[in-house]
Amino acid sequence: MGAGLPDGPLVAFYGDDFTGSAATMEALTFAGLPSALFFAAPTAEQLARFPGLRGIGIAGIARSQTPAWMQTHLPPIYEALRETAAPILHYKICSTFDSAPHVGSIGAAIDIGQAIFANSWVPLVTAAPAIHRYQAFGNLFATVAGRGFRLDRHPTMSRHPVTPMHEADLGLHLGKQTKRSIDVVDFVAMKTGQADAVMAARRAAGAEILSLDIVDQETLAEAGRLVWENREACQFAVGSQGLEYALIAYFQKRSWIPAQAQAPMAAGVSQIVGVSGSCSPVTAEQLSWADANGFRTLPLDATLAVDERAWDAEIARAVAQALGVLSEGASPILYTARGPDDPSAHTLRPAVEAAGVAMDLVNDRIGNGLGRILDRTLGEAGLHRGIIAGGDTSSHAALAMGVYALTAVAATVPGAALNKAYSDDAAHRDLELALKGGQMGTPDYFGLIRAGGRDSSSTL
Repeated sequence: MGAGLPDGPLVAFYGDDFTGSAATMEALTFAGLPSALFFAAPTAEQLARFPGLRGIGIAGIARSQTPAWMQTHLPPIYEALRETAAPILHYKICSTFDSAPHVGSIGAAIDIGQAIFANSWVPLVTAAPAIHRYQAFGNLFATVAGRGFRLDRHPTMSRHPVTPMHEADLGLHLGKQTKRSIDVVDFVAMKTGQADAVMAARRAAGAEILSLDIVDQETLAEAGRLVWENREACQFAVGSQGLEYALIAYFQKRSWIPAQAQAPMAAGVSQIVGVSGSCSPVTAEQLSWADANGFRTLPLDATLAVDERAWDAEIARAVAQALGVLSEGASPILYTARGPDDPSAHTLRPAVEAAGVAMDLVNDRIGNGLGRILDRTLGEAGLHRGIIAGGDTSSHAALAMGVYALTAVAATVPGAALNKAYSDDAAHRDLELALKGGQMGTPDYFGLIRAGGRDSSSTL
């Protein structure tokens, strides 16, 4: 394997949230490129525990942070990526381009990266057909229940509580976050053999960021080719896990790695525990499926997080309730909202404003609390498999559990695998975690994690 590929890590990435970071690590691993995801820049001792890595990831929380936070925290992370000597250094974003000038700014992340890497161009690869994301003429589309939506008309992203998408043209959206010139290599050029000429013309005209269309497997592999063949030393790239999917497709096309083998499964278990901070309709549907299939869904009052003592009491109540459900033979899933139309999804902000506290502090407190609920419930029940749903939630919740790394062990649906967790705490020796973005997964997702994954030959 890899006759046409250099030795050592091929991709080193920083993910701006934990679920997307885990999805990127998963994509590489299941393509036969062993990868690990660390929750901070790994030490030499930690890296030594994972020999032969082809992908090295660092999961982060930049998606929920300000540009000022990025100015402080991203430079040392970018330097850690450079130290891996991987040819592709990837700032990983959400496949729905979650960002705004004031929070999760992709433009700020690019500006900071370019000040360090100074590449003559920055590839932007956002679409990923495997997870139903498509880009045409620079506009991003995503499907819900089999129906495609332009992102500014997407039922979730158009009214996202933090970073609503009002523009599907990624160049226009990103243009509000950076002054760097942005252009597109469109899918027509890719399909007619004109991609190289169009790319050269765009760069000659001054474009520094080039957004690459992807609408199918052919353009996916072509996007991978454009990035790989035009890479510079320490090539800084931006995109979703679509970047890794594109590179994998190109490597497979060149027979540098074999065609993707059947993804692995893990042993099933009788009970699991889950927590959810997602208000996505996809997660809401999964909660409804869970109620009908041996799970018990339990609401949490997130407004109590405006007061630390009240939130601690809510956490204690939730753990006791979850343990009671486990004693009855069911699997508890504790959630803060059941879809965007749940009244609880609209009560948090007024409660925060009335209390006069910062929204980011409350959001951090909620995520941390969900991690504490999951950790305590698993520990007291003697269980070892859990789920965290929600991109921003996963970041804070996983950190609260004292985990320092993940490796993918079982496939469910693309972007939401079951992972082995690594911790210096002996109590977490057998811990398995699934990190699921709000919009990821089929209705039976919680059941798939309980069962240990899905046979990749089955129909999704």
